[in-house]
Amino acid sequence: MSQTIRYPEILELARRDGKVTVEHLAQHFGVTSQTIRRDLSELADAGRLERVHGGAVLPSGTINIGYEERRRINAAGKQAIARACAARIPEDSAIFLNIGTSTEAVATELIHHRNLLVVTNNMNVANILAQNPECEVILTGGALRRLDGGLTGDITKTAIRQFKFDIGIIGCSAIDPDGDILDFDVEEVGVSQAILNRSRRKMLVADHGKFKRTAPARIASLAEIDMLFTDWAVAPSLEARCAEWHTKVIVGAAEN
Repeated sequence: MSQTIRYPEILELARRDGKVTVEHLAQHFGVTSQTIRRDLSELADAGRLERVHGGAVLPSGTINIGYEERRRINAAGKQAIARACAARIPEDSAIFLNIGTSTEAVATELIHHRNLLVVTNNMNVANILAQNPECEVILTGGALRRLDGGLTGDITKTAIRQFKFDIGIIGCSAIDPDGDILDFDVEEVGVSQAILNRSRRKMLVADHGKFKRTAPARIASLAEIDMLFTDWAVAPSLEARCAEWHTKVIVGAAEN
């Protein structure tokens, strides 16, 4: 059976069950797991599915996928993005890192930076950077989201307004073709907007999957961002708009 014949049935199974797994699909079609992984990757590249650990789910425009699943998706790409971002963060800086698996990857790349002040609403970021004795870490406080260790709400935004950051680093759930930066959680959107308002330089970390998704709440436009870090080249039309906005697009290279 050719892959083009498998694709519609794979999508139908995903719509029916909410998720498909490599193991089940390999048994269902009588092909190897490697073949199914290739099918799922190609469907994900086309924006038809979202890869998760062990399989794939339908992309959602209103509900985000689980945090542990997001942490596993494109880990190598996120590491490349984080490495490129961290290389442009000078020592002796005051920075903000917000909620997200990509910002956690940035924190890991900052473990050996010196004389940093990092403010964060991400308990995972705080725990990562606790390993760096040259880094002072401040948690904003706020309402705890147990699923991802994020802190949000009015307390968080009030704390952010007490600072002026050299660099603010945010993530997102999706990026529209017109350059709008989107998220699922309205409370998190408000926090991201507060970060951007209090940062001299604004950085966005977003892997290529974010350009294939949608989400309902708008954070800002890429026109308001100084540097976009991603792992694949962006669409030529959006790249041209970023050039007009003086938004620098930096593509991180994965290590061999």
